[in-house]
Amino acid sequence: MANYRNDKIQEEMKRELDRIIRDKVSDPRLTGTFSITRVDVSKDLSHAKVYVSVLEDELKEGIFKALKSAAGFIRHELMQSMIIRYTPELQFVQDNNIEYGIRIDQLLKQVGAGTKKDDEHNSEEE
Repeated sequence: MANYRNDKIQEEMKRELDRIIRDKVSDPRLTGTFSITRVDVSKDLSHAKVYVSVLEDELKEGIFKALKSAAGFIRHELMQSMIIRYTPELQFVQDNNIEYGIRIDQLLKQVGAGTKKDDEHNSEEE
């Protein structure tokens, strides 16, 4: 039961953090394509790791600096929007899962293209 509660808090926190960052944080470094992919909250709600994925490599550093400098404001806004006893300290962490998936997809396409060429070459020999 406690695990279900924690999962529910994490999902709600993910939605709220995304809304707060996009609507209320006005930092020019928050540009480009980024997404909050996951939030891991400790059982005592004292800490939360917020996993953020950024597609543009050149914008990563600026986005994470902006998020870290606005963490107090974001936490305050989160406290106002969610009804929980404790609002956790926020730690923003880079999530590379989307990049990893894109890279795997590219590799699979390359392997698939190589296999097609091999199949065409083999059928010509027959």
